Amino acid sequence: MRFTKDHEWVRLEGDIATVGISKHAADALGDVVFVETPDAGKTVSVGDSFAVVESVKAASDVYAPVAGEVVEGNAALASAPETVNADPEGEGWFAKIKVADASAIDALMDRAAYDQYLTTL
Repeated sequence: MRFTKDHEWVRLEGDIATVGISKHAADALGDVVFVETPDAGKTVSVGDSFAVVESVKAASDVYAPVAGEVVEGNAALASAPETVNADPEGEGWFAKIKVADASAIDALMDRAAYDQYLTTL
């Protein structure tokens, strides 16, 4: 699993990247009440806003950590947005993206580097 400074995580399996928000981000948001995930077929570039998460505190964009084509949005989050709080780095994923360049994942932080980054915030 790799992380961005915007608190997205990505897990690569073959050429499919599963993307969500980190536990830190979910905790900071508070109770998630709405999630909008992207539709299959949407093309995203690194840094594009591709999903929205709303909590009792705020609405936030979720940014693509990799470029590629969305192959699946997590439709289950529409009826159970609280999954993002309960399991942000598992069942609370937002989208699966067929990555254009798998080596781009190497530029992201691993868990140790992300945990270190969090201490600077």
